Amino acid sequence: MKYISTRGSAPALNFEEVLLTGLASDGGLYVPEVLPRFTHEEIASWAGLSYTDLAFNVMYPFVEGSIPEMDFRDMLRDTYEESFSHKAVAPLTQLDRNEWVMELFHGPTLAFKDFALQLLGRLLDYVLEKRKEHVVILGATSGDTGSAAIEGCRRCKNVDIFILHPHNRVSDVQRKQMTTITGDNIHNLAVEGNFDDCQQMVKESFGDQSFLEGKSRLVAVNSINWARIMAQIVYYFHASLALGGPHRSVSFSVPTGNFGDIFAGYLARNMGLPINQLVVATNKNDILHRFISENKYSPEALHHTLSPSMDIMVSSNFERLLFDLYGRDGKALAELMASFKTDASVSIDDYRWKAARKLFDSFTVDDEKTCQTIKAVFDESEELLDPHTAIGVESARQCRRDASIPMVTLATAHPVKFPEAVEKSGAGVSPELPHHLSDLFEREESYTVIENSLEAVQSYVKAHGNHDKAL
Repeated sequence: MKYISTRGSAPALNFEEVLLTGLASDGGLYVPEVLPRFTHEEIASWAGLSYTDLAFNVMYPFVEGSIPEMDFRDMLRDTYEESFSHKAVAPLTQLDRNEWVMELFHGPTLAFKDFALQLLGRLLDYVLEKRKEHVVILGATSGDTGSAAIEGCRRCKNVDIFILHPHNRVSDVQRKQMTTITGDNIHNLAVEGNFDDCQQMVKESFGDQSFLEGKSRLVAVNSINWARIMAQIVYYFHASLALGGPHRSVSFSVPTGNFGDIFAGYLARNMGLPINQLVVATNKNDILHRFISENKYSPEALHHTLSPSMDIMVSSNFERLLFDLYGRDGKALAELMASFKTDASVSIDDYRWKAARKLFDSFTVDDEKTCQTIKAVFDESEELLDPHTAIGVESARQCRRDASIPMVTLATAHPVKFPEAVEKSGAGVSPELPHHLSDLFEREESYTVIENSLEAVQSYVKAHGNHDKAL
């Protein structure tokens, strides 16, 4: 399979190359040149498969030609059968008639990002060992990506990891999950800014890697990396098959800030999975909701909320959807993306926006309503939600088009990661850390507070990388 840039002028790459590239040389994001499509009969035949076997069927077309079948099966088995604490991997819990949550927090760092990043670490190890290369992982996190990336990649012999997080803007559990994992190749940087600042510095560093002086290359672990999106497609098929798909449609509500997780659902639908509706669930940082509901893309001041993983105003993966809405015209999309940088508010052609609205709905939920939803759901079902998942459930209930179609909210994190929201909800319970993290608050932390400056970050990376192992 070949991958092309959303902005049209970068060279096409194979999977191995796109895994190591991150942003395309023209500033775009890589997407498959042709998306694999499965028939109704093929999808139906997967009912009853283990998560590992289902993951192979969904993902192998994306890596075929770069990774042999048996090697890929071994990676998937090691990822989903050894690293996840629940045998179902992504179990479904029923809240009400035709209303479900899919628990995506049974990985080692208690967040949905484990599904992709535990696999990404194994993919990188495999490819870098084969190529005898050393790379620098540079990533930004609003809370969960960092710990999942470090956990997934810390054993990689050919990787240095630098993770930027906004100083004092992630939860204590999220921070400690990153900063208590130590190693010569692990570097946590607490940036005196917000997540968008961190993400922008990562993007600029990928756009110009000259600060590394040719001694290494950067690899992305944020959701701009295609492998992240690829792995997230699987659990949409998993949920659908568990609820009677593909013989019936299923709808999904997705708490999202960077648009990667919900874009995976959009791809699952385009690959043949019957999906009736995708709900974009946002907090007060509602730029995606304003686009979906009003066709207005207008960044505003970033708000600090009880759902910090969605405290994002620049949604990187949104470009991948826009690429399709613009008929995969890279030149036209490049012009649109340039206008985002200069115009206070951007709208797209009405017919393109209406095409997106056929599938997507959206809703925004403030902190007060988030807490009310946590309490209400706990009172109704004794299911304790984290604040992001609560936003997903409330958005699903507000936007649901057809009550006869199962609605699945993606439960993106364990509630123990966000005790402040649970306490403020008045649910009257305190979530506990699972056994493998029970001593988390006793572990020693290691991180560096750094100024909100591209030069400072790049200088740190240059000074602390093991470049003697590099290219």
